[in-house]
Amino acid sequence: MYGKTILQFYRLCPPAFFPAAVLLVLLLLASCSVLPDRRDTNTIVKDENIESKATNTLYGDTSINKKIHVNVTSFNGIVLLSGEALSEELRQKVIDIVRNIPDVRRVHSELVVADLTSFEARSGDSWITSKVKSQLMKNKQLETNYIKVVTENDIVYLMGLVTEKEAAIAAEVARNVTGVQSVVTMFEYIPEPAAPAPAK
Repeated sequence: MYGKTILQFYRLCPPAFFPAAVLLVLLLLASCSVLPDRRDTNTIVKDENIESKATNTLYGDTSINKKIHVNVTSFNGIVLLSGEALSEELRQKVIDIVRNIPDVRRVHSELVVADLTSFEARSGDSWITSKVKSQLMKNKQLETNYIKVVTENDIVYLMGLVTEKEAAIAAEVARNVTGVQSVVTMFEYIPEPAAPAPAK
C-alpha cells in the first residue's frame, strides 16, 4: 500500500521535491494507521488482500476483463461486489471467483446484468462517496473508520462493525446527501457499550 502511494507521488512530483514529498506521505500514512478500527490488524490485512487478489484475478482474466465493471470491497471478511456484467453467466463467474478466495466469509452480490457504466457515471459515484464520508466525519456520534462507503449508480452501500444506533445514524446521514438515490446497509452489528456505572 505504501509503495503504491509513493509511486503515485513520484509520477506527479518534480524530482527536486520528491524526498520531501515521500516524507510527507509517510507521516500522513503513519498518522492514518493509528485511527481507531474495530477490526484487529490481522483482519485489516486479510481484507486488503481479499480486495487485491479478487481485483487482480478478475481483471487479469482476459476472457472477462473487458466485459465487467466490478468493485470489490471487503470488511471483516464480508465482501460486497458492486457494478455490472454483460451477462448472467459473467455475473455468476465473478461471484464464484470471489467466493473461493481465501478468508472470504460471505459475498453480497449487488452486481447487475447491464451495459458497463461510463467514466462520467463512475466519477459521479466517487463524488457521492466523498460527500457521504465528509458528512459522516462531521457527525460526532460516529467514528468513520468503522464504516466503509461504496457508491454504485447513485446507490450508497454502507459496511462495517457498528451498533444498531450507529447504523441508524449513518444511514440517515447518507440518505440526506444530495445525489444519493438510496442507501443499502450491510453492517455487522455489535452490542451497545455498557452505560457507565452511576457515581457513588
